[in-house]
Amino acid sequence: MTCKEAREYMMDAAGANPVEGLDEHLRACASCAQELESMRRTMALLDEWQAPEPSPYFDSRLRARLREVAAEPGSWLGWLRGPAIAFALAVLMVVGIALFHSAPTHEVATNPRPNPTNVVRVGTAVGDLQELEHDGDMYANFDLLDDLGTQAGTANP
Repeated sequence: MTCKEAREYMMDAAGANPVEGLDEHLRACASCAQELESMRRTMALLDEWQAPEPSPYFDSRLRARLREVAAEPGSWLGWLRGPAIAFALAVLMVVGIALFHSAPTHEVATNPRPNPTNVVRVGTAVGDLQELEHDGDMYANFDLLDDLGTQAGTANP
């Protein structure tokens, strides 16, 4: 057992709870043994200590003082402080929202928004229909390619 591990178990050992392997370490390590003995003495002193009793009139004097404080008139500055803070926060919120909404929006000119009719959304029904329409336009031009192929074939016998 290392000193660090022994220190983790010292409170248990000081309270008369045996910890396996700690006795061997304490026989070999004088500083840990001294620390454990110091903890045991401290705990013994705490067991003997008793808190002093309050004076018999403590509760009645405390209640009288609380009544005095509650009866004292508050200053106008204290009364004003609460609403002033709330008003200042409300003004800050209004100004912040106004600045946020009035800020100009900047759009990047190099990346204009695409035309929604040219957008192909792959994997959706609308995208598939747009792709088929585009393919139909492409296949309509195959007749011209066929005509070119037959003309080229007759030119080179």
